[in-house]
Amino acid sequence: MVFGRREQKETASKPISQIGAVDLLLAAIMVGLIAVTAAPLLNALALSFSSNMAAIQPGIHLWPKEWSTIGYRIAWRKLEFWRPFTNSLIVTTFGSFLHMLAGSMAAYTMLHREFPLRRTIVGLMLFSMTVPGEAIMVPLYIVNKQLGLLNTYTSLIIAGMVSGFTILLLFNYFRSVPSSLMEAARLDGAGDFAIFTRIYLPASKPGLAAVGLFQIVGRWNQFREPLLYITDSAKTTIQIALRQIAVLDQATSGTDIVLANTRMATVMIGVSILIFIFPFIQKHFVQGIVMGATKE
Repeated sequence: MVFGRREQKETASKPISQIGAVDLLLAAIMVGLIAVTAAPLLNALALSFSSNMAAIQPGIHLWPKEWSTIGYRIAWRKLEFWRPFTNSLIVTTFGSFLHMLAGSMAAYTMLHREFPLRRTIVGLMLFSMTVPGEAIMVPLYIVNKQLGLLNTYTSLIIAGMVSGFTILLLFNYFRSVPSSLMEAARLDGAGDFAIFTRIYLPASKPGLAAVGLFQIVGRWNQFREPLLYITDSAKTTIQIALRQIAVLDQATSGTDIVLANTRMATVMIGVSILIFIFPFIQKHFVQGIVMGATKE
């Protein structure tokens, strides 16, 4: 152990002169990839805080030439971008919560040894993960239409509310909790609900954080379901609104058109929630995916 620590310390303190050509090449490739990835985001951010005159100038802008928030004011007030933003916030919040609740409850149910046909159900879950969403798009639309769920938040919230991936991930997490805790809780008179909420959920925070991040990103970027189920402009979501602003030549009045600063402002509003949430749960994300996928 001492030798291993000494070797690790010597490797960490390796002088720059001993860095090989391969390391420099990999570092250059990494810097290039970061630049290619960051440049469009910086350009969108700079344009969103630019004035109308600066926004119509050609070229890539990495910093606002004339600082202004007129793009955000036009997007939020005249284009009423607050409406799809609020709709997406409602759908993402309730949809993610119900998805995590249903998945964790199903995973806890599968822990019981007397659960019937567990292997068969796991096989069906794995099979459901191979079916693309486009293959069941028309049947889902027909079901929602027959249930009267078109143009409702419910159609977007229940879409993908149960996932085999989530159930299996949390099931592997729950299996890592010692079964002696469940037996001790039962001896103390605790029921399944108390065991589930007081033992298994607190012990599986990294797995729940990973599932929650997947759901928040997926539901916030939801495009196919709103395009199919929602025709009422008052209930459209943020991705549909972004498509309309980016593709269509909409006007805020009879003479004013949507300039680049307004379009980029809508883009930055659209990604603001994801940028705000990710730093708070990213420390659990990798741990949740690795542990949930490798537990036996």
